[in-house]
Amino acid sequence: MILAAGRGERMRPLTDTTPKPLLPVRGKPLMQWPLEALARGGFDAVVVNTAWLGAQIADRFKSVFVLQPPSNKREQLLNEECLHITYSDEGRDFGGALETAGGIARALPLLCPPAAIGASAEVFWVLAGDVFAPDFVFAQAAVDRFAASDKLAHLWLVPNPEHNRKGDFGLSVNPNDVQGMGLALNLGPDDARPRYTYSTIGLYRRQLFAQPWCDIAPGNPHGIKAALAPLLRAAMDQARVSAELYTGCWTDVGTPQRLAQLNASAP
Repeated sequence: MILAAGRGERMRPLTDTTPKPLLPVRGKPLMQWPLEALARGGFDAVVVNTAWLGAQIADRFKSVFVLQPPSNKREQLLNEECLHITYSDEGRDFGGALETAGGIARALPLLCPPAAIGASAEVFWVLAGDVFAPDFVFAQAAVDRFAASDKLAHLWLVPNPEHNRKGDFGLSVNPNDVQGMGLALNLGPDDARPRYTYSTIGLYRRQLFAQPWCDIAPGNPHGIKAALAPLLRAAMDQARVSAELYTGCWTDVGTPQRLAQLNASAP
């Protein structure tokens, strides 16, 4: 799932007429970067939630995104590096964005269809459409590893950027784990252990958006707005959230200045 419903207040006036996921970064709409990465990883379906100027996003990417544009329709049908896109239109259904947990809960019937079977059918990627992480690899092996665990979420954390110096969550890593994975920690205000910033890239299990973790009815039929952090912190307190540190290129494109810096530093 790609989160693309926000208003982008800090990006104004750029987002007054253009949704933030469509702002150009190094010659492409910002959201195209993760679409390409997902297609390269072999994934073939994505749900995009929309609200503010959401019709522009749907008009731009349509229902199929192809990594390498084919020369004819037959090639498109045979192209393995394509994504089938379904839109969860929160703006149309409820008049505005439902925040992260509310939006995911709304999209759950699309993310985990009732007819799907197997452990991997209960898990899905969630990432923000306004984060630039061109080197991040969406790998099926990560999905399989997570599906085989008892965790409710797996987060990729990043070193704290200037605009979030205090960080979000702690990370406890087993020194014997060569992959650098460990538990995400909900640290108290007086805890001196280092915190890292949540990259907004993660793997999630359907169970996190049901009782006892989440009070929203399946499919969020009433359009309840809810943040994601409280669910994650509650799960962290029960050692049900794993994490690892990602040190590749990563930018939260949250202000016009950061957008300008990215485009100015284009290779």
